[in-house]
Amino acid sequence: MERIIYDQMAQLDELHWWYRARRDVLEALIRRSVDLPAGARLLEVGCGTGHNLAMLQRFGHVDAIELDPAARAIAERRLGRPVSDSRLPELEGIPRSHYDLIGAFDVIEHIDDDAAAVSALAACLKPGGKLVVAVPAHQWMWSAHDELNHHKRRYSKRSLRRLIEGSPLQLQSIGYFNSLLFPVAVAARFAGKLTGRGGGGETLPPKPINWAFEKVFSAERYLAGRVPLPSGLSLFAVGSAT
Repeated sequence: MERIIYDQMAQLDELHWWYRARRDVLEALIRRSVDLPAGARLLEVGCGTGHNLAMLQRFGHVDAIELDPAARAIAERRLGRPVSDSRLPELEGIPRSHYDLIGAFDVIEHIDDDAAAVSALAACLKPGGKLVVAVPAHQWMWSAHDELNHHKRRYSKRSLRRLIEGSPLQLQSIGYFNSLLFPVAVAARFAGKLTGRGGGGETLPPKPINWAFEKVFSAERYLAGRVPLPSGLSLFAVGSAT
């Protein structure tokens, strides 16, 4: 990702509606989809500034990976111990058959060989362990945001299903999220393309809008993984190691 994305993440990850509500949805999805044992071991790949780590620590002991040095330093302060800089798909130094849960939240769309990445993550799971991935949906939504984030692709439900089913994992569940605000996102994305103002950077909206968007998006925590949501800005999948 461009430096500006990491800088914005550091400034906004505790304030912006998208980060805050997404954490709520991901936590609910994990609780609903993954039966973690006591003392569970978790790994977040591509943790950025570590804004998901406190949420993940509610489930057990968390390790993390982040390539960007500045973001990794922030994540290490939040985690209280070192964060790995191991790359996908090599995952050098990451133990195999070790984790009960691995989270890759908006990560594999950055990897040239996403199939190799998923297979490598699967190898790090214990038998019965779960991989939870989140990815951007709909190639037709491609914009300057994707360019700035160095995305290689956006996913359809079919292509994400094919990716997981073609890996060593067994697909447990798949679906959309960030669905309630999807019409707003589509309108904003196409308005940006028409006006040439779709620069892709994030800013904090005015407080009332930020509050309203957080409440709407966060409401999906009651639905994600429980009932199928209509088309959304993101997709999730849960795969189980055999």
